[in-house]
Amino acid sequence: MFICSSLLITVSALIGLDLAENKALATLPLALQFIAVMTCSIPASLAMGRWGRRNGFLFAACIGIAGACLALLAIYAGSLWIFCIATFCFGSFTAFGNYYRFTAPEIVSAEKKNVAISWVMAGGVIAAFIGPNLARWSQNMLEISIYAGAFVVVIGVYLLSLLTVTFMDLPTPAPSKQGASTGRSLSQIMAQPVFIVACLCATLGYATMNLVMTATPLAMHSHEMAFSDTAFVIQWHVVAMFAPSFVTGNLINFFGISKVLLAGAFLCLLCVIVNLTGESVWHFWSALVLLGLGWNFLFVGGTTLLTECYTEAEKSKTQAANDFIVFSTVSVTALSSGVLHHYLGWSVINLSVLPFIVLCGVSALWLVTQKDKTPVEISVK
Repeated sequence: MFICSSLLITVSALIGLDLAENKALATLPLALQFIAVMTCSIPASLAMGRWGRRNGFLFAACIGIAGACLALLAIYAGSLWIFCIATFCFGSFTAFGNYYRFTAPEIVSAEKKNVAISWVMAGGVIAAFIGPNLARWSQNMLEISIYAGAFVVVIGVYLLSLLTVTFMDLPTPAPSKQGASTGRSLSQIMAQPVFIVACLCATLGYATMNLVMTATPLAMHSHEMAFSDTAFVIQWHVVAMFAPSFVTGNLINFFGISKVLLAGAFLCLLCVIVNLTGESVWHFWSALVLLGLGWNFLFVGGTTLLTECYTEAEKSKTQAANDFIVFSTVSVTALSSGVLHHYLGWSVINLSVLPFIVLCGVSALWLVTQKDKTPVEISVK
């Protein structure tokens, strides 16, 4: 999943720029990918709650393969709208794939769940090297476009995903009993202060990352930087997003979730400062590395905190609600990124994320004040 995501981040906005008559729509295909994640998150969670994680992941891989075929057709036909349908398919795959991070803590003991979530997220480190490099190495695979070969590669990656999931041993959902309790109402769960902090940090951390990251290839293109430089910057951004996952779970165990969330907000602030001080390749590189680190602490920390908010019976609806909120916001930022860059410029994009960062920092500071209480006690309060 992460290999395809990092590859698509590298090429989607540039393909959109080529295919769109109105260049402000360059990030529309990438935005639709996140809109698909948003709209499919709830059905994906409920479907896997009924039919099992394994069947859901297999179905998603088939959707991803169909999307890659449509992307090739879109490039051949020069159609932005077919490419938009393709990216919607990619987002549908990701809506299911996002639940890998929730599947991990379901199959390990309670004391290992923080580390399990982190290690699943750490798969993105491999993706960081493979995804953008596949985009670069496949440039001359097909003559119709330098970007077309990337989607031949994507088909292969989705097939590998399909094969891997086929042999995964995942628990099947217990048979549902008529009249069985489904726990508290969703409104009660979402009213918990801990749910609010977890969802807020994951949502705004992702929104900050997505708004800046999506516009970066466009900003570099406007400065006539080589595609290889863009691939290099995105590659190390994705490394920074996922490399901390090898230790984020242990950091949460040692320092506490609140301090990890606070560190994530501070790193995002440093990213904005670097972006506002220069526009060289190394400014883009260092800023996106800081952005990736900040996203990791906010998203992994938020995900870990969320697991304290629900019981087993409440799992599917709580995870679905969280991911719907996260990716609703991410969709808006992906779509607005191209418009903001086209009409207002790179500096405005960076300034626009400052309120998000401040809210993450404030919520993390509030959680620090509750350090002597367990998440359950905070929720009851």
